Amino acid sequence: MAATTTPLITLLANRLQSDYPHIVFRQGSDFYWSPQEKTVYYAAESEAAESLLHELAHALLEHDSYMRDIQLLEMERDAWTKARTVLGPKYDTPISEDAAEDALDSYRDWLHARSICPHCKATGIQQQKDIYKCVACGEKWRVNEARICALRRYKITN
Repeated sequence: MAATTTPLITLLANRLQSDYPHIVFRQGSDFYWSPQEKTVYYAAESEAAESLLHELAHALLEHDSYMRDIQLLEMERDAWTKARTVLGPKYDTPISEDAAEDALDSYRDWLHARSICPHCKATGIQQQKDIYKCVACGEKWRVNEARICALRRYKITN
């Protein structure tokens, strides 16, 4: 009978659980921080230790909510910086600046896509958490969360 080995990501999660007992680390289908549950979820089949450290950084930075999309981008940047400069070295997991920037680019792309007017395709401005207005044609639209699903924009009729 072949011996099974524990994935490295699970070993790291177990170590982090020991080092940060106030945070729960739980296997899931993706990497994310749940501030309501005080839980970092990680994909056990992955070997993306940098993603696990990034989500831990969100927890340590006490990221829990945002009102403007640009605030989310700032939180992502701060979490990648902490993961790269503090947690990576502490847990012998190098995280390149390029890897962090690639991850941030996905949020920049998401932010830009949300701001595109569904009527004239100009860039709009965020007025409320999920509400945008076009500076070119005056169209208003609501967006869905869409960080892990398809982006949807719904025109708001006045």
